[in-house]
Amino acid sequence: MNASASLVLSMFAIAHPLRAAADAVVAADGTGAYTTVQEAVNKAPQNTTPDKPWTILVKPGTYRERVYVQREKRHVRIMGEDAAKTVITYGLFASMKGPDGKEIGTFRTPTVQIDADDFAVEGITLENSAGPVGQALALRVDGDRVAFRKCRFTGFQDTILLNRGRQYFKDCTVTGAVDFIFGGATAWFDHCSIECVRDGYVTAASTPPDQAFGFVFADCVIHMTKPGLKVYLGRPWRPHASTVFLRTEMASGIRPEGWHNWNDPAREKTARYAEIRCSGPGAATANRVAWARTTDSDQDAPTISKTLGDWKPE
Repeated sequence: MNASASLVLSMFAIAHPLRAAADAVVAADGTGAYTTVQEAVNKAPQNTTPDKPWTILVKPGTYRERVYVQREKRHVRIMGEDAAKTVITYGLFASMKGPDGKEIGTFRTPTVQIDADDFAVEGITLENSAGPVGQALALRVDGDRVAFRKCRFTGFQDTILLNRGRQYFKDCTVTGAVDFIFGGATAWFDHCSIECVRDGYVTAASTPPDQAFGFVFADCVIHMTKPGLKVYLGRPWRPHASTVFLRTEMASGIRPEGWHNWNDPAREKTARYAEIRCSGPGAATANRVAWARTTDSDQDAPTISKTLGDWKPE
């Protein structure tokens, strides 16, 4: 390679660091090696390591497809240049009929499903476009140590299912109405925006009883997309649901009682709900349910290291 060519490549790497570092490029318009994200995921090798991950660059565009990441695809990163312009979308919903004539059910609806450990997604919108027709997942995660940065998750009911493992969300936006962040995983939401589009419930954790943490929202903001909405912070999908809002700004529209028992008073004795140093008109605690903890003290507040253990995604 001559000096002129080397200079051009060096300048390209500085101007387009993601493209220069990518092992595979996806472009809906055909200018990349692949036209679908699933093709690029399928091509990822199974000998990746933390020091040698496989990076997939997804160029701006709308990708109408379902993406499944199998367990063997560890240490893979899917990177978009701009979440507002890079969208993976599909529209399955729970009451749709499958080939056997039966409803497919909630767990078979995700636009993107990640079974792999040590996986990362950045700068992409994951969308379920079905709308207000019942359960319809944009994302399902069953892997451990899965990180999302600067992503958008768009849906209505059951937008993201964090089924098991540990997940980290940084500078992300999650949109929905009913139980739109749910599941039994441990997840830390760091400076994320939660956008409520209808009356409903932000969370529906199903944390196992022997698991110390479920969902922790740290330094987040809860928005209402229109006036007059009435929203609960959460309800326990399983009896020992664990959800904490830490230093979170809450818009008006959060119901004064804050939390719902899913029509089962027994869950009031086991659900683990807390609001710590929250602010905004929706954070008033005078009429909160007695079985949820509210405090202006950081004492015993969860930290990212306590919550995620030996994994340090930041």
